[in-house]
Amino acid sequence: MSSTRLTIAVPRGALFEETLDWLERLGFATGEVRTNDRRLLFADVGLITMRPSDVPTYVAAGAADIGITGKDVLMEQGGTINGSGRDVYELRDLSFGRCTMVVASVAGPDLAAEALRRLGVIRIATKYPRVAAAHFERTGRQVEIIEVKGSVELAPLTGLVQAIVDLTATGTTLRENNLVIRETIAVCTARLIANPVAHKLKATAIDELLERSRAA
Repeated sequence: MSSTRLTIAVPRGALFEETLDWLERLGFATGEVRTNDRRLLFADVGLITMRPSDVPTYVAAGAADIGITGKDVLMEQGGTINGSGRDVYELRDLSFGRCTMVVASVAGPDLAAEALRRLGVIRIATKYPRVAAAHFERTGRQVEIIEVKGSVELAPLTGLVQAIVDLTATGTTLRENNLVIRETIAVCTARLIANPVAHKLKATAIDELLERSRAA
């Protein structure tokens, strides 16, 4: 294993372009990554592309030395040594990809609050069951969490649940589905994470990258 060459996990999807812009400012060649949608491994420049939710898995296992993913992913997976987990180091808030984790429900009377008063429990749909459970536990409210994989906005519109926990960037999708934000859980941005072993063995390379990042 080279002590100077870093392998970096890059998230596809919403964070993709801004991550490549950040890497380009640090001197990485990203042209081939930008123009090739099907290729996943770019060994010549030390980049691996994948779903944001897979980044902590690859970094924790050592398949990548460092990676970029959203804070929402880290909150849900609980995988930071300096946070609530034990698998990766969270090195830096990169400040881009800003979204907000919220509790939302159908506009009008707050059906979640009404359900809590009448039944003592709220039904919540979410792609983030761990985040949702922790939030309502902190605030002393009992919830029944229904995990969904598709469009979470559909759940309260059909009466499946009284509210949702979801990530929103602009709030447009919520408004288009007649949903309003009731609570804000957390602001989420892109985070730089590192494998604990690589953080020691490749400390010089990682420190140099962080220094270039601060300068950029």
